[in-house]
Amino acid sequence: MIRKFISRVFSGKKPKAGKHEPAVIPVSSHGITRDRISSGSRRVCETLQGQGFKAYVVGGAVRDLLIGAVPKDFDIATNATPEEIRRAFRRSRIIGRRFQIVHVMMGQETLEVTTFRGMLDEKTKTDEHGRVLHDNVFGSHADDAARRDFTANALYYDPATEAVIDYHHGVGDLKQKTLRMIGEPRARYREDPVRMLRAVRLAAKLGLFIDPEAKKPIREMASLLENVPAARLFDEMLKLLTSGHSVKCITQLRDEGLHHGLLPLLDVILEQPMGEKFVMLSLKNTDDRIRQEKGVSPGFLFATLLWHEVLAHWEKLKAKGEAKIPALYQAMDTVIDVQGEKLAITRRIAGDIKDIWALQPRFEARAGKRPYALLEQPRFRAGYDFLVLRAESGEVDIELAEWWTRFQKVDGEERAEMLQPEQAGDKKRRRRKKKPAAEGSSPTPAE
Repeated sequence: MIRKFISRVFSGKKPKAGKHEPAVIPVSSHGITRDRISSGSRRVCETLQGQGFKAYVVGGAVRDLLIGAVPKDFDIATNATPEEIRRAFRRSRIIGRRFQIVHVMMGQETLEVTTFRGMLDEKTKTDEHGRVLHDNVFGSHADDAARRDFTANALYYDPATEAVIDYHHGVGDLKQKTLRMIGEPRARYREDPVRMLRAVRLAAKLGLFIDPEAKKPIREMASLLENVPAARLFDEMLKLLTSGHSVKCITQLRDEGLHHGLLPLLDVILEQPMGEKFVMLSLKNTDDRIRQEKGVSPGFLFATLLWHEVLAHWEKLKAKGEAKIPALYQAMDTVIDVQGEKLAITRRIAGDIKDIWALQPRFEARAGKRPYALLEQPRFRAGYDFLVLRAESGEVDIELAEWWTRFQKVDGEERAEMLQPEQAGDKKRRRRKKKPAAEGSSPTPAE
């Protein structure tokens, strides 16, 4: 009987289990041994279970292990309350307003531990659109599974027994390459509109097809994203863009109609050939770096996404007679401010973005001491990589990027020979004329 039950789970047929009767899949069927989860997550589960609580590795980590991917992190779900979790671990802290979670530090690892969520009812605080504002209601294991967004994320792994607990046929849906919503999709999107973005990201990242019932409402409900706090949108967009599948994610965002209004930068970028080519080159490079396990700079990434908006504003200001460099800085501020209404770009990342943009006109100066000074700039490498993308997309002459590529590699006389002749207007006055010193006053130090 057990074999038939497991067979139905992995064949994609829904088991005839009751509402609160999960499929309990043994390690002999799924193959996830406890040594494949992090030591920190094992210790957290063992500690909580040792104190009489239930505790499981949950969600994305279990999903990724089932499909053969390496999880980025390991989250824990338990029936212990945040205060009980806090008391169980000396190095821990309670965070969150909408729903309290506990961060538990185990060596270099930080584990996110959540209490089983309860079902929503008429007392749940929502906004006028139905988005849940406060959610500190705890419930049973079955309630928690029902509150998860997709069946592929409602999977629990018990390190003690090495069993996977599946309440909503998530393992079968993964086998069928289907991303299926738990519950009625429209209601779930109203509760949290970010789920629409998450559906696109997970489908692109995992190579899944969004279930038609979950996919159909997305285009007509996209406007709900306008009501989501900017900080949450920024976090979700950063996950999407650094997923290693950003090109596919952006393409699917457009296909699902999620780019209009959500991200002003995408409204324009995805509708003009030059901007789209530039952005897609940047995203492809980002995807390649992530797959090679190299670092990615959010500042550089958003600088590429917003650049053509800056160019458009810059050209308008110069056409009105504004000086070149002041016009660039004014355009930079305008674009960051407009984007900030949708995405809460942090001050540090905004500073990185502006540094990269501000360097671009300086690459045009290839005479005198200015190229040497530019090489010494802390953000030179990021600015140079940005210049190469501009050249590859056809925005600037490829010869300019090639010149800077070579200028970095050579030195001494060879580097000096590469310098272009200074034009008459390029030479700065070496020294201001000194005013005659007042009689009896001490000489003014040279500038």
